[in-house]
Amino acid sequence: MYDGIDLRVDGEIATVTLDRPGKMNAISHAMWSAVPELVAAVDADPAVKVLLLTGQGGHFSAGADIGEFRDLRSTAEGAATYDRAVTAAVRALTDLSKPSIAMIRGNCIGGGCQLAVACDLRFAAEGARFGITPAKLGIVYDFTSTRQLVALVGPAHARYLLLSAQWVDAARAREMGLVNEVVDPDALDETTAGFARTLCSRSQTSVRGMNEIIGRILAGQRESDAEVERIRTEAVRSADYAEGVAAFLDRRPPNFT
Repeated sequence: MYDGIDLRVDGEIATVTLDRPGKMNAISHAMWSAVPELVAAVDADPAVKVLLLTGQGGHFSAGADIGEFRDLRSTAEGAATYDRAVTAAVRALTDLSKPSIAMIRGNCIGGGCQLAVACDLRFAAEGARFGITPAKLGIVYDFTSTRQLVALVGPAHARYLLLSAQWVDAARAREMGLVNEVVDPDALDETTAGFARTLCSRSQTSVRGMNEIIGRILAGQRESDAEVERIRTEAVRSADYAEGVAAFLDRRPPNFT
């Protein structure tokens, strides 16, 4: 347990929870700094297949803890140090070999939205609200997170969100492509967990290999290369491939190991 952020593992699913409900899960510098270590623990655990990221209580996150800014971001050097912690957290989620899902209730603002966008998928409750607000603070969003946002929603919607700093509701967020699913708040936990279980039931050779290739495309790779071909060749040689084909021919569910 870290101060303000928690990791729990339940079978094949790990859950990282932003846990400062009294501050609407505002993300402290210590919490940003803890994310890479927690994600690394998830990546290293052979039993875990999916990471869920969520917030304690009624909100995902109100964003970075602005109350720390006068002390930690009062100079250009301080801002650069703080930004390195944010970037490391975002990159840890982005580089995770296992699928990640942000499960979102209430407000998902600023740095909270930054973490959600760094996940592979986003499930939101009706009533959730989203905003990316550096324009309210005189901050220019970092390149990695800006690229991720543009890749997710396109340049027109990215400009709408970043330049205006206006909030959008869950329905509008789904229309933009910011979230994958919007569900009744009472069904959010089970819907998200059900989808996570679906991912767990699939070939992890396929899931992780395809996630790696998607990440390369988003990072700007335009053509296949030796690493992509290695991923695909190893998949064809894997036990998962043999089991998947056998299960299809036998008309039974596959039992991937």
